[in-house]
Amino acid sequence: MGVLNVTPDSFSDGGKWFDPDAAVQHGMELIAQGADVIDVGGESSRPGAAPVAEDEERRRVLPVIQALAPRVRVSIDTRKAAVAEAALEAGASLVNDISASLWPVAAAAGAGWIAMHMRGEPATMQHDVHYDDVVSEVRQFLLSRVGRAEAAGVQEIWIDPGIGFGKTAEHNLVLLRHLDALISIGRPVVVGSSRKSFIGRLTPAADGNPAPVDDRLEGSVATAVWAMVQGAAMVRVHDVGPTRRAAALVDAARAAAPLGAAR
Repeated sequence: MGVLNVTPDSFSDGGKWFDPDAAVQHGMELIAQGADVIDVGGESSRPGAAPVAEDEERRRVLPVIQALAPRVRVSIDTRKAAVAEAALEAGASLVNDISASLWPVAAAAGAGWIAMHMRGEPATMQHDVHYDDVVSEVRQFLLSRVGRAEAAGVQEIWIDPGIGFGKTAEHNLVLLRHLDALISIGRPVVVGSSRKSFIGRLTPAADGNPAPVDDRLEGSVATAVWAMVQGAAMVRVHDVGPTRRAAALVDAARAAAPLGAAR
């Protein structure tokens, strides 16, 4: 899943693709690099981000979705039912829902739905990051949302642990280490760790400070590969080409014949 932020303030690439024509061009580049899904978002979900009005969010994303949907599967990254409904009408077929509340929209449209774990809202999510057992609590939350979506008739349900959303670096690592607990729910798992701040802290620059956003490629690919090896069905990334090539190596290793097997 390639990230396409049509925003002026996203943590990684805010402003780069704010112009609709620039966003469409970048989306085409992500497709050429091997993206299976383009995730279009018109509201930043970085820690502390301010909400965007519905009309403005629609204005940002709809032209981009309409241009890309004939060429690739498009997901809409939103918390707003009205925006999700408009995006699905414009050609999106998957709702990437950080609020884990839009299953009725997906059910009504016959669309896919990704339920992500987050505490509070982007503006407040890093204010309360205490968990007694982060893996168990995230798992139970996602199980409850899967149950509600199933009852509503949603056929295609994905789950996302919400790396970086109301979690410390240690929580992120523990969730990555125990992805099997989420995979056991029986729904495909999406992991989005690309360029996030904990990667910058774990892979510091030469001066000892956290690596800047544009210098987190190795850590982003490493966490994506880890997630794939653990069984994640999709990774949400900014750097599609390098991650796609890493995924090809993961697939090749999985397909390799065991030692001594007939050739």
